[in-house]
Amino acid sequence: MSVTYLKSGKPEQERKEDDAKVRKIVEDTLADIEARGDAAVRDLSEKFDKYSPPSFKLTQSEIEAAMSQVSSRELDDIKFAQDQIRNFAEAQRASMTDVEVETMPGVILGHRNIPVQSVGCYVPGGKFPMVASAHMSVLTAAVAGVPRIVASAPPQEGKPHPAIVAAMHLGGAHEIYVLGGMQAVGAMAIGTETIDPVHMLVGPGNAFVAEAKRQLYGRVGIDLFAGPTETMVIADDTVDAEMCATDLLGQAEHGYNSPAVMVTNSEKLAKATLSEIDRILEILPTRDTARTSWEDYGEMILCSTYEEMLDVANDIASEHVQVMTDRDDWFLENMHSYGALFLGPRTNVANGDKVIGTNHTLPTKKAGRYTGGLWVGKFLKTHSYQKVTTDEAATLVGEYGSRLCMLEGFVGHAEQCNVRVRRYGGINVPYGEGAPYREAAE
Repeated sequence: MSVTYLKSGKPEQERKEDDAKVRKIVEDTLADIEARGDAAVRDLSEKFDKYSPPSFKLTQSEIEAAMSQVSSRELDDIKFAQDQIRNFAEAQRASMTDVEVETMPGVILGHRNIPVQSVGCYVPGGKFPMVASAHMSVLTAAVAGVPRIVASAPPQEGKPHPAIVAAMHLGGAHEIYVLGGMQAVGAMAIGTETIDPVHMLVGPGNAFVAEAKRQLYGRVGIDLFAGPTETMVIADDTVDAEMCATDLLGQAEHGYNSPAVMVTNSEKLAKATLSEIDRILEILPTRDTARTSWEDYGEMILCSTYEEMLDVANDIASEHVQVMTDRDDWFLENMHSYGALFLGPRTNVANGDKVIGTNHTLPTKKAGRYTGGLWVGKFLKTHSYQKVTTDEAATLVGEYGSRLCMLEGFVGHAEQCNVRVRRYGGINVPYGEGAPYREAAE
């Protein structure tokens, strides 16, 4: 395999040290919320956001006041985006059907798709108010039929962000809180004197939010590990350096630790893209953030073949994968580890993030190896059930069940089957005497 790193990011050991620091801070913070409830949440909000209102939960009049600050053009844009996301989510929901089948005479098996009963949707603020994240979590939960949807986002300049509040409200949130970061996800999952805990946490966030969700998993469900954004460009010489550089830096501007990686089999394109990145970083208004991300986490990987490009891409398992080659559908068929694919030069990650209709909450840190992104199915639990409706079926299944229980040494289990065989089949098997055999009764 001939893979060359023309540019590498921060060494893996340094990244692990950063993760360890985050892990300890989050652990202490969640313990504080558990111990002190609302007081801890208020202290954290004052510390990180300089925000301490009488109540972090918005009233209906406060929601209306915030929405009144959003222009009609902005509201129309939000509604357009939500229409696209709703349409796709509804199509996904329609693909998930309840099942009931008679597997043998008198034996009925089935499953039902039941919504999670309460969900906490975190909408990041930080450097940029992530209005679109409200659509992705709140609206998708609403399409799934979740009966209690709690949404939280940090304040912006000491007050609720009007467009985020509008998106949450229009998306179907039942409760809206103005809380950010670890304190938001901790309060929603653990609960406080004024916030009832939820059953599940969803939504992206910074490294601290992602780590808080990881530590809270088990106590509550989570959608997936969605930390700082990642992007990958897979390109050959069918596209130009300006497009590649723009797609890389367009995601690197998210934060100071947003990996942006390019994988190509064209040395000419690779070097031209590196030069183009330098040029754009001189004029990009968000260059301070994008430059730090690119310097610390950016990578340029040169491969010899498309097969090598594929192997590298599957190994990295990036959150966003922009494919611009002469064989985009081949990558679609053969990619197996990623968050979402964006195929062809007409497609781009920003459209997926904001408006096109797919969900932008996607797995990071290689989680694409074992999970896809947030979708309506994440809010649904598939529960099975079974029903035996005839004496004959109860007897037949009971005989097999009893013998198989005894094979494992579970006498009490076997007796659950035996009592049905005695009751419904007229076969007399004394308690504890082992599995029933029809021949013994004949």
